[in-house]
Amino acid sequence: MSAYQEQYQWAQEQPELFWQEQAKQIDWFEAPSTILAKDEHGIERWFPDGVLNTCWLALDHHCEQGRGANTALIYDSPVTGAKLQYSYQEMRDQVARIAGMLADRGVTKGDRVVIYMPMIPEAAMAMLACARLGAIHSVVFGGFAPNELAVRIEDAEPKVVMTASCGIEVNKVIAYKPMVDKAIMDSRWKPESVFVLQRPQCEAELGQARDIDWAQAYQAALPHACVPVLATDPLYILYTSGTTGKPKGVVRDNGGHAVAMKYSMGTIYNMPQDGVFWAASDVGWVVGHSYIVYAPLIHGCTTILYEGKPVRTPDPGAFWRVCEEYSVDALFSAPTAFRAIKKEDPQGECLKQYDLSKLKAIFMAGERLDPPTLEWVEDKANKPVIDHWWQTETGWAIAGNPTGIELMPVKAGSATKPIPGYQVEILNELGEPVAAKQQGFVALKRPLPPSCLPTVWRNHDRFESGYLSQFPGYYVSGDGGYLDDDGYLFIMGRIDDVINVAGHRLSTGEMEEIVGGHPAIAECAVVGIHDELKGQLPLGFVVLKDGVNIDSLTLEGELVNKVRDSIGAVACFKHALVVERLPKTRSGKILRRTIRQIADGESYTVPSTIDDPTSISEIERVLRS
Repeated sequence: MSAYQEQYQWAQEQPELFWQEQAKQIDWFEAPSTILAKDEHGIERWFPDGVLNTCWLALDHHCEQGRGANTALIYDSPVTGAKLQYSYQEMRDQVARIAGMLADRGVTKGDRVVIYMPMIPEAAMAMLACARLGAIHSVVFGGFAPNELAVRIEDAEPKVVMTASCGIEVNKVIAYKPMVDKAIMDSRWKPESVFVLQRPQCEAELGQARDIDWAQAYQAALPHACVPVLATDPLYILYTSGTTGKPKGVVRDNGGHAVAMKYSMGTIYNMPQDGVFWAASDVGWVVGHSYIVYAPLIHGCTTILYEGKPVRTPDPGAFWRVCEEYSVDALFSAPTAFRAIKKEDPQGECLKQYDLSKLKAIFMAGERLDPPTLEWVEDKANKPVIDHWWQTETGWAIAGNPTGIELMPVKAGSATKPIPGYQVEILNELGEPVAAKQQGFVALKRPLPPSCLPTVWRNHDRFESGYLSQFPGYYVSGDGGYLDDDGYLFIMGRIDDVINVAGHRLSTGEMEEIVGGHPAIAECAVVGIHDELKGQLPLGFVVLKDGVNIDSLTLEGELVNKVRDSIGAVACFKHALVVERLPKTRSGKILRRTIRQIADGESYTVPSTIDDPTSISEIERVLRS
């Protein structure tokens, strides 16, 4: 039996014993005597009588162990030119003072704090300061529209909002304070205080009675100690888009989360305690929560907080520059970041300028890793590229290549195998397991491992109906896919992305894989549009690599033939339109549903999460022409 199989089988057959052993790796105030129990709703909860503090684990513990002088956080901001480094002791001392300034405004254990900040060190410190007090933070991506911020303020009911005067994008400055004021004005819930960190690029007016100057409050505050909390107490709420239009508040607990974060750093990322880990994401997303802030610091790593883009800050070599400059061991980002790099530097010329000898592996998640992007990064960087699949709801990888146990062979299009602790099954519409290579609903057998959401904030019925009720005994991921004969998991996209063409259920993800393999294409999206005769037909949208010059009709013909050769005429793939850019969220997910609504002539709402609103008009223009 392989090392992976041993761990997987142990976690499957003796989950309590397995996770009890993993729980010993963190520094509890009171170690749990009960490992797994059910709450009043019948939901499995991990380590319910354990007592700890997540900020203690991330900062104080390392100082107590004599590692306080080690570098905890590196801040690199190509948009401002700033570069800073903080030791564990410096981070602990600053976070303790920020916790003190929150406590001075009445924030105590269980209170909510909304954080609406750019990618600056104080954003991570604010998260940790809330954890220090036992307060529940909810980070909202800096720059989100006031309406979206208002919805989250209404749902979380925070005592305090923490913000900065502005965020900085490529060639533009975004004032945050007016958006916060508008959100509070539009919200039925009114926070008592708003802390504003002034940035020199655009200072804010502090005209409201609730406004507090961050720097002044910090100077007046005294350090605050870590407040003990139960493992089952919430650490944070993170809102994810809901099918009803109202965001879902995913709740993360303290204990299960900390144990899973620590376990994942060794098992999945194979990180040494003194290594340098870089998740090129944003603290507004789950990747930023888990792998910019909590997991690397709990593990004792150096983590990088990057205020920039993969391209144009200043060029497509930005990621490689950071990896060389800070001797990064592991880089983690979304496939869309590497597609952007590939589009602007298809031959990898910028990459050749940097020494990547310290970089051991490149990890990708957040969306499906298409084989052309996998192959391009492998070829140009000459590093293992590790796909792994997870969700905001789980907080860490459901499936991946467990490099800390054993590096398995890579299969393009697969996230490799379920991580120990997760029991992944593919079910049909009746909830019955299907055979290998058969597509169906990707479901997780309960109990879910530590860190997975136990509820939706203030709406447990929504948690039950959205995730648990379809197949009793299972959590339904909302994704479709299959397991092959070797137990490798292939995620083919959201269940919504399976289209019905004349009675044939076809995966648009599979078509995207084929279309994206064309040498002229940087990235693509395939959506199902309404057809009177066949029900739905696939329609492709493609973005060309920079410097590529090909007639659109010639390209369309080649793509139609590729899909026909791979899937067959049954796919009815007949059209592919060239666009300048695809509509995406700031986290890189392509807005396929919005594209489909535009193509079908339906009314649609431009999501607040959109990265570039002009991409919507680009889709409309191409469809009109």
